[in-house]
Amino acid sequence: MDDYQTCPKCKTTKYRNPAMVLMVNACGHALCESCVELLFAKGSGACPECKCPLRRNNFRVQLFEDPAVDKEVDIRKRILKEFNKRQEDFPTLREYNDYLEEVETIIFNLVFDIDPTNTNKMIDNYKKENKEITQKNRNRQSQEEMELEELLENEKAQQSEKASLYVNAELEEKKQKHKAREKLIDELMFSDADAKSIVASHVQATAALAKEQPKAAAQAGSTVVKSSKFSSGIQIGLRGQHTNSFLPIPKQEDLPLYRYTAPVFDYDGPPPPTIEMLGKLNYFANIRAANVTERAGGYTEAMSCCRALQEAMGGLFYSPQSTHKTAVVNTIHSTQDTDDMETT
Repeated sequence: MDDYQTCPKCKTTKYRNPAMVLMVNACGHALCESCVELLFAKGSGACPECKCPLRRNNFRVQLFEDPAVDKEVDIRKRILKEFNKRQEDFPTLREYNDYLEEVETIIFNLVFDIDPTNTNKMIDNYKKENKEITQKNRNRQSQEEMELEELLENEKAQQSEKASLYVNAELEEKKQKHKAREKLIDELMFSDADAKSIVASHVQATAALAKEQPKAAAQAGSTVVKSSKFSSGIQIGLRGQHTNSFLPIPKQEDLPLYRYTAPVFDYDGPPPPTIEMLGKLNYFANIRAANVTERAGGYTEAMSCCRALQEAMGGLFYSPQSTHKTAVVNTIHSTQDTDDMETT
């Protein structure tokens, strides 16, 4: 679809010029980068489609196939910078939901150019009335972003430190193995002891070294893992030092452990035979054998035969309760038919 993107002014397509870059302004209409440069060569310009006055610094690279989406994203960012109230700023949840609906209505009106004059007046009035709380929430948001960036940097530092410790541990293990190999060769060449005893002692030393290596790696990892931060980047106790916005974790009551109970199938008829019984009675001789593909999927002829017998016996209604109910229903129907005949 990128090949069919066209500049509305010079009619150049992405197919003809793969290096073409479309740019979007506040009005939501796109122009290629060359047309933007020519448009502002004299210092000012207007949109060739809606004749809206444009500014050079308002142009940005088009990210989506539909320029209207870029327009909505830009408007949403601009509006949410001012309408940044949170749920704790409202006494009830209903008022907070009404506020969110009002924000979405403003964004919708600006995106589709519905009564822009009154919408902009509404935005200006909101800025004047909520200037302090807007600035407060903006500072709080910037502080949270800084804290999150710091936590992410600390986590990256921990990960790099942990990786370097593992690399050093592997290098040390290789050095120990190389030294042990050289020591074995020297002992075999220059020692007067029996070769079998030398090799046996070397094997024991190697086994002891192999047992010590996981312990050393675990200790190296524990020195990094043991910290005051979660793996997600949230530091333990950091929020409590600054704000008390988080509620305590609710305590859950101890529930009983799950116990499996075998399902009870009410066929409303005689119990069907099991697969083992059908195999002993040679029922499968009359069923088409499953091929290799069906067996790979878990299907066997035993399942087909057992399912057919279950469905056949499930509709016989041989149980005493069902028979009693059926007899009562038949008696009622026969009585009603007799009364109808007498009336006729």
